[in-house]
Amino acid sequence: MTTKTIPQVKGDFFLGNLRQFKVNPFQTFCDWHRDYGDLVNFRLATRQFYLFSHPQLVELALIKQSHNFVKPYNPEKPTALALVSRQGLVTSQGDLWRKQRRLMQPIFQRSNLISMLPQMILAGNNLLQRWEQLGDGAQVNLASEMMHLTLEIITQTMFSTSVLDRIAEIEPALRIGIKYASQTQANPLIPPLCIPTPANQEFKRAMALLDDIMYGMIEQHRSQSTPQHDLLTMLLNARDENGEAMSDRQIRDEVITIFIAGHETTANLLTWTLYLLAKHPDVLEKLRTELREHLQGGIPDAETLQKLVYTRAVLNESLRIRPPANTIIRKIVQDTEIDGYPLKAGRLAVFSIYNIHHHPDYWPEPEKFDPDRFLTTENRRFAFMPFGTGERICIGNHFAMLESQLLLSMILQNYDVQLLNNDEVEVEMAVTMRPKGGIPVQLKRR
Repeated sequence: MTTKTIPQVKGDFFLGNLRQFKVNPFQTFCDWHRDYGDLVNFRLATRQFYLFSHPQLVELALIKQSHNFVKPYNPEKPTALALVSRQGLVTSQGDLWRKQRRLMQPIFQRSNLISMLPQMILAGNNLLQRWEQLGDGAQVNLASEMMHLTLEIITQTMFSTSVLDRIAEIEPALRIGIKYASQTQANPLIPPLCIPTPANQEFKRAMALLDDIMYGMIEQHRSQSTPQHDLLTMLLNARDENGEAMSDRQIRDEVITIFIAGHETTANLLTWTLYLLAKHPDVLEKLRTELREHLQGGIPDAETLQKLVYTRAVLNESLRIRPPANTIIRKIVQDTEIDGYPLKAGRLAVFSIYNIHHHPDYWPEPEKFDPDRFLTTENRRFAFMPFGTGERICIGNHFAMLESQLLLSMILQNYDVQLLNNDEVEVEMAVTMRPKGGIPVQLKRR
C-alpha cells in the first residue's frame, strides 16, 4: 500500500499552531478542514495532534482500531475534563471504565428514565412560572435560562430535592471547572495546579465547594432510612459481579460526570434548537402543528413523546448543525496506519464532530437547517454521532433526548422566543459548543 502524507498546518517554530488556535478553536478546526482536508497534522507548543474530519476515518480508528485509540487519562497528572470529573465514566479507561460502564448501564434503562419525567416536568413548570412572573415581553439570556433549567433537572433527578437551594453555588463552580478544564486542554503552557496563580486558586476553590456538596449528599443518602428514587440512590445500590459497591470517591466522580454531561450538553442543545427555530419560522410552524395534534396544549407522557417524530427530527438536526459535544479526543498508543496514513504513537487524535456533521460528501447543503433529513431511514452511523460512537457512546443519550423533547414541547406551547439580534451567533468551544456570550431573546406569551 502506498503511504499517504498527512498535511501539516503551517505555524510558528516554537508555538506551532497555538496562537491561531487560541483565538477561535472552533473556527480554526473548520478552516483547517477546508484548507488541508480530512486528516490534518497540527501542533500546540509541545503537543502533537491529528485532526480527523471524515466519517470513514472515524470508523477505521474508533471501531476497527479502538485498541490503538484510547482515552488520554493519567491519574497521576490529569488534564482537561479529568481535572474535574477525575475517574468518572467520561474520562476513565481500561478495566475501571468497563467495570463502571457495566455497573451504570442499568441505571439509564428506559424504565428508570421514564420514572424521572415528573421531576423534569416540575423543573419545566418552574421555568414557565418564572417567565410568567417576568411579564410579557421580558428579555432574557436564552443560554443562561436553559443552563439553569437543565441544572435544576439534573439536581432533581440526581438528589431528589435535597440541594435545589444550592444551585446558585453549584452553577458557577461547575462553570469555573469546565472553563479551566478547556483551557488546559487547549494550552499546554498553562502553569500546573501546584503553582498558586489566581486561575489555579479559583479552580481549587470551585472544586472544594463541589466536593463538599457531593460528599455531603453521599453521606446524607447513606444515612437515610427511607430510600429516595433518584440517580444517586441507584449509584449507591449498584453492585458488581462480586457484590461490591462503589467507593465514595468513585461515586463522587460519577456524580460530577453526570452533572456536567447531564446539564451542560442538554442546555446547549435546547439553546441552539430554540435559536435555529427562531431563525426558521417555517420549521417552527411545522413543529407546532405536530405538538397541537398530539398534545393539544398538554404535557406529554412517555407514550406521547414517542409519537413526536418531527420534534425528534428537529432536535437531531440541531445536534447535527451545532453538536454540543464537538470533539472526541484519543491518544494513539502505538504506531499504526489508517487508510494509508501513518500515525505516530503518543500523539493525540481529535475527531471533529462538527466537521463530520457538515461533510459535503454526506450532507447536501450542510449549512441548511432541514429536519426532514431525519425523517428517512438512511443509515448515517458515522456521519451523525452527536453522542459519540463505539463502545464509549454516551450512556446518557436517551436521558438527554427524553428531557429535550419534553422541555421543548413545554416551552413552545407557551412561548414565542424572539431573537433580539438577527446576526449569526458566534460559537465558543469550551468542552461543549456554546453560543459565545449567550443569546438575548424576548419572551412572548402564547
